[in-house]
Amino acid sequence: MLSGLGVFLLALVAIFIVGNLWFHLVESVLSRIKKLFSRGGEPNTWHPFPPEDEAENKE
Repeated sequence: MLSGLGVFLLALVAIFIVGNLWFHLVESVLSRIKKLFSRGGEPNTWHPFPPEDEAENKE
């Protein structure tokens, strides 16, 4: 009983580690693809926020 629970928890940890590695691999490939097509410029903002008044923030 106890060894079965240990194997199950070990399998969950292994799945978690493989999932994290896969996520970081895909994210790094996507960032390199974005860098390749964006020519290194800053991305444009879709909608600029209105300027904030400092008096409203103090309240």
